[in-house]
Amino acid sequence: MRLPFAPVFLCALLAQPVFAARPEITIDPGGLSAGALEAVTHAVDSMADMADDQDGGEGIRLRRRAREATLDALATEGYFSPQVQLEAGTDVAGPTWDITIVPGERTIVETVDISFLGAISGPEFEERVALLRKDWGLKEGSPFRNDEWETAKRNLLDKASERDFPVARLVDTAADVDADRARVVLQVKLDSGPAVRLAGVEVRGLKRVPQGVVERYVRIRPGEPYDRDRMVDWQQTLQSSPFFSGATLDIDRKGIAPSHEEDPALMPKGLEPDQTRTEQAYQGPSHLTLPVMADVVESRPRRMSVALGVDDEAGARIETVYRQNVVLGQPVELETGLRLDRLRKFGYADIHLAPNENGFRDSFGVLAQDSDVQGLHVRRLAVGAIRAKTYPAGFQSRVEYETRYGARLAHEMTDIDGYNSFTTNTATATAEIIRRDVNDKYDPREGTLFALGAGAGTALDASNHFNRLTARGQFWWSPSKRDVVTVRGEIGRLWAQDINRVPDDFSFRTGGARSIRGYRYLGLGRQVGNAVLGDAVLFVASVEATRYFDDRLGGAVFVDTGNVASSFSDMKLATGVGAGLRVRTPAGPLSVDLAYALRDKNIRLHFSLGIAF
Repeated sequence: MRLPFAPVFLCALLAQPVFAARPEITIDPGGLSAGALEAVTHAVDSMADMADDQDGGEGIRLRRRAREATLDALATEGYFSPQVQLEAGTDVAGPTWDITIVPGERTIVETVDISFLGAISGPEFEERVALLRKDWGLKEGSPFRNDEWETAKRNLLDKASERDFPVARLVDTAADVDADRARVVLQVKLDSGPAVRLAGVEVRGLKRVPQGVVERYVRIRPGEPYDRDRMVDWQQTLQSSPFFSGATLDIDRKGIAPSHEEDPALMPKGLEPDQTRTEQAYQGPSHLTLPVMADVVESRPRRMSVALGVDDEAGARIETVYRQNVVLGQPVELETGLRLDRLRKFGYADIHLAPNENGFRDSFGVLAQDSDVQGLHVRRLAVGAIRAKTYPAGFQSRVEYETRYGARLAHEMTDIDGYNSFTTNTATATAEIIRRDVNDKYDPREGTLFALGAGAGTALDASNHFNRLTARGQFWWSPSKRDVVTVRGEIGRLWAQDINRVPDDFSFRTGGARSIRGYRYLGLGRQVGNAVLGDAVLFVASVEATRYFDDRLGGAVFVDTGNVASSFSDMKLATGVGAGLRVRTPAGPLSVDLAYALRDKNIRLHFSLGIAF
């Protein structure tokens, strides 16, 4: 016998479970602090989100869990004796939860007892202990918040372990709450373990690179105290060197008691009030001398890269670079390269040595170059050497100094279009110091950069001595998250007996995308024949304002001015104004600018695009 379809369908429909909709929540905070109300709202919302997945029979249990979540959230904010009432109801929009809170008195930190075990409790570290107690975050008289309690413990351990005590740990912590009096007593016991001194470096993972290379980058003075920041610096220096693609550094923990073998970076887990953490204290010697263990991954022995690009100055370009990081078994880097574009063709071969005992990196090499820019055709063969060093201004300072000293012997054949040709042999020496204080080295948004340079040279086949001084600076400022204002300037002065026979990179020319936009690349200079040559003085200034529309794309407006001349009193400023697009990339911002030259009354597009393989 067949049943009618409609009654069967209706019975099946009625037999399905009924799912509750998400309730609308109303909270009467009863004078809660803003932070506590936010914590309660987050906790209740998490419970309410589950309503969509519950059938009608689970509603009572879910409301009970929501009330418990409210109590837990209040406890983390220091309210341990609140009254919470949750009333369920309905309105035209669906179910509702009305939550009323009487928070009661907020718990206050009554006392803080911080005690120290291990080597840090010795007389030589009394000032360190006093500073750790002074820097404790959750002070007496402060409202108790669980997040601040956890943060204070974590910061205490972090500051203790950053120097001397890499295996410091919390062995006993407690937050004893008296809910009736709304007071809490905090107890923290930190065991520093031994004071660790360093005893050289042991390296694992070497195949081709001699261990002496690691020792040049990781310069440990035997007996110096452990310093986590120095370990991080050494590790980053190894990773950024041409010899290694990866490196990790740590002290050798085998000589430490088993209870202190854990990684100090793993902080103790948080505790709820009235819970305690108790662990066995360190029982070994108060001072240990341990080696640094360096685990390294060597870079590929040979690397080759090719880059293609195009810009408004030189047109299409191709560049290839070959690097080899161990040569004939010696810890040196060989770098050779070739670049071709419309204006320049050059090739070079350089040898880079590992840092010496003072942190200087020495390099030397040969160069062949053929350039033809604004009617000045120069063919150059040169050999030279550079000594460079980069170092921070101080402990944990973002200020960075960079020094470079160079020497060069060059043979140049110069052809000035419409004038004459000649050959020179010169010896030059240069020095430069850069002070950099920026938030990001490759895409700065705030900070400063200053550089001072000096150079001297002489012609080896004629009586022509020349000297040069330069100074440049740049300032970045971010008035808002998406805005950046940049101000830059450069000034220079050259003294020479015969300025025509000075190497073209010693005299001053300007103009183009990186100096004064709106004018030809190196088109501002001294007119000789049909060519533009360098002159004796330089001045450039620029102001640019950039607004980013999102995290990648932005627009800019700018004003550039400056020129070169035989003297500052004879200088006539050339000014360019314009606007452009900015695109952020991992390698720094890319720019496309449209600039108007006020002196020449024409518009010029400046851009640079490239891709590396």
